[in-house]
Parts: sequence; structure tokens; C-alpha cells
Amino acid sequence: MAGIVDRIKDYLRSPKGQEHVRRVETMAKDPQNQRKLRELLDRWRGRRTHR
Repeated sequence: MAGIVDRIKDYLRSPKGQEHVRRVETMAKDPQNQRKLRELLDRWRGRRTHR
């Protein structure tokens, strides 16, 4: 039985996995998504955001 890490690696190498990787990379470059992620991480870490 393949471990979870091996299964994830296999998925990421598959055509569908590659498609998802490209989509995530594109979304990660969007400044608005970067801002949202920073705000989420700040809330999770207990930091205050400037508004």
C-alpha cells in the first residue's frame, strides 16, 4: 500500500494534477489573492490587520 506522500506525488505527476498545479500557480500570482492569504494568515496567527 502506497503511503500518503507517494499518492500525492503520483497525483501531482498525473495530467489532472499538472492542470491543478498550473491553476494554483496562476492564482498565487494574483495580488488580490496574495492579500487575502496574508490577511487569513494574520488572523490565524492572531495578528491585527490595518484597516
